[in-house]
Amino acid sequence: MKFNNLKYIPAALIMVLTWASCTTEKKQDRPNILMIMSDNQSWNHVGSYGDKIVRTPNMDLIASQGVRFTNAFCSSPSCTPARAAMLTGQDIWRLEDGANLWGVLPVKYKVYPDLLEESGYAIGYQGKGWGPGSFEANGRPRNPGGNKYNSFADFLKNKKEGPWSYWVSSLHPHRPFEVGSGAKAGIDSSKVTVPGYLPDHPDVRQDIADYYAAIEAFDKELGEIMAELKATGQLDNTVIVVCSDNGWQMPRGLANLYDFGTHVPLIISWPGKFKQNVVSENMVTLNDLAPTFLQLANITVPAVMTGKSLLPIVEKGKEEKSRDFVVLGRERHAFVRQHGLGYPGRAIRTKDYLYIKNYEPNRWPAGDPPFYGDIDPYMFNWPGETKYYLIEHRDDKKVKPFFELAMGKRPAEELFDVNKDPDQIHNLAAIPAYQKIKQELLAQMRNYLVETKDPRETNGNVKIWDTADYFSEVDKTPKPSKEMQKRFNLDSSYNYLK
Repeated sequence: MKFNNLKYIPAALIMVLTWASCTTEKKQDRPNILMIMSDNQSWNHVGSYGDKIVRTPNMDLIASQGVRFTNAFCSSPSCTPARAAMLTGQDIWRLEDGANLWGVLPVKYKVYPDLLEESGYAIGYQGKGWGPGSFEANGRPRNPGGNKYNSFADFLKNKKEGPWSYWVSSLHPHRPFEVGSGAKAGIDSSKVTVPGYLPDHPDVRQDIADYYAAIEAFDKELGEIMAELKATGQLDNTVIVVCSDNGWQMPRGLANLYDFGTHVPLIISWPGKFKQNVVSENMVTLNDLAPTFLQLANITVPAVMTGKSLLPIVEKGKEEKSRDFVVLGRERHAFVRQHGLGYPGRAIRTKDYLYIKNYEPNRWPAGDPPFYGDIDPYMFNWPGETKYYLIEHRDDKKVKPFFELAMGKRPAEELFDVNKDPDQIHNLAAIPAYQKIKQELLAQMRNYLVETKDPRETNGNVKIWDTADYFSEVDKTPKPSKEMQKRFNLDSSYNYLK
């Protein structure tokens, strides 16, 4: 039947316009969310963050199209708790066993992927997601990161209609690095920057160059993901987040509350919606991502979340809300001390200072000798010449200070002027001229910890973190490789359970 009756045209037009309006509104109000996370990458090892050697064209491009945060931190310098805090939007000390590596994230703690899914989002992840640990041990039906897929392409192919949230959890640049991969990638190790807390030696330089090669592999992966997104035609309605879970796997890096373990890159972009080519110096944490995502999806942010939405910072026309400080923490990283004891600490970071409180200064911060296992390479089974060089030359008077910085015992309090001492080597905590600053930072940190119900400051149950299950049995009885047994005069096996 021909549609030639003019009286129906206005009604038809109204229907079309209404449909178009609803479609447009839906796209604006319910964007897709794509997070691409590297594994153990410090903030300053990105081209757009000032590194002149590592090549990260894809991260740099996204930074030019969005907001690049220069003061972004993870809640804890350890994979499992950092990811748990990011997923729940809560500080690690509020998550019970979730504050530990290789543990569980108790099911009572809601994660943003579940909340998005309940509101109609398709959710998925690839790679590590939350972990390492056991989500099955306390009754979670799946990884807290959502439904697992082999690839972003598989997710896009199989997802239902409507908005989606996907987490690309890369394995790069996590150790082990391929020895010599930096040179193969054309990275000149003589030109890399060796931080002041590490010895400037060819073995260390090669190790850093190999790490850079792994970062470049991540950046290539990022470029491939972005190409897939563009091919779907959904780029304009997708919020893109690029970040790392914690700092690099070097001495004083991963598992430490210094910047090299907690300070991470964070870039957020939404073409046409968010600010472009903007640098934000706001103090933020990865915990802020969960409330940001929920707010984007028009979901009420749960009151238990201690993170704060970043939309006031990234949205066009909005005024930035400045946070003066962030508070970070660590409990047990790896099972590297007798009886599974951790090395608990809390830190407050402002734009000028870093204050750290070590609750058990009698323990070895990097793990019991001879392994110092909180510093990878995984109980002397992975390549890792920086750590090996420090141990092998620990009696050399030029190397000994670096060994002590990485592996020696530390005082109960540490204070660093991060502007004058960016490598955080000179502890000011005992210097009289800094006592007022130290006390102010301690009071500020303690007030926050009490307000957020940290058992370490409210006389709660702190034993849980030393006694909680650890779901990697091999770590409890480490066995160094035969090569390392010979090189360092080690026994064939050790037992941390006794």
